[in-house]
Amino acid sequence: MRKDIHNSEIPALCAACEARHRGVCGALSPAQLLALSKTSSKQKAEPGAEIVGDAEVVDHYSNLLSGVVKLTKTLSDGRQQIVGLQFAPDFVGRPFGTESVITAQAATEVDLCSFPRGTMERMIADQPELEHRLFQQALKELDQARDWMVMLGRKTAAEKVASFLLMIARHIDPAADPDRRSAAFDLPLTRGEIADFLGLTIETVSRQLTKLRTDGLIQLENSRHVLIHDLHRLARRAGD
Repeated sequence: MRKDIHNSEIPALCAACEARHRGVCGALSPAQLLALSKTSSKQKAEPGAEIVGDAEVVDHYSNLLSGVVKLTKTLSDGRQQIVGLQFAPDFVGRPFGTESVITAQAATEVDLCSFPRGTMERMIADQPELEHRLFQQALKELDQARDWMVMLGRKTAAEKVASFLLMIARHIDPAADPDRRSAAFDLPLTRGEIADFLGLTIETVSRQLTKLRTDGLIQLENSRHVLIHDLHRLARRAGD
């Protein structure tokens, strides 16, 4: 008999989920996973779809199961700046905040597991390990923001583009072997978005990608698909 939320300790919805194994749901007991699964729903978002809007009332949170989410801040005149990227199995949303201070938008097609804010906050109160995992993600994002500040302020254009590609390669596939030497992926951002994210011009981004290809560090197909032959060489080019 196929096990589901009615006859299994671990719900079928959660059994193979990366968020359960490596994300915040890994802190939950089978009973808590069962309770959460009864209020959760799987969703897909197409590229460009808004997941959470800036200044929007927060009524739900989500685990990112696959794909890439871009985080943006909007200025008073309507200009936007990409301030971060999220990858599976990141937690999308700000616990205990009643209003979003950032826009979360699908950069690629994404799969989400969403659940009501109230349900998650009750579980946080009952399960200290869940709060600990959320705290760990917040610290990870703080470390990434500090690293990005160094990158924007001190690295050359060549190092910036290499650092961006290295970040995507290391995070876009949560099931990939962390010790692998090569990687392949589709760029989750347009050239213009990459340029804005790195504080460069589109022309500079294109020149640096061409140089990486000429030097044999990457292979570009259809302008979006990237094959990195040697992650260690790319890391050296990024200044890591």
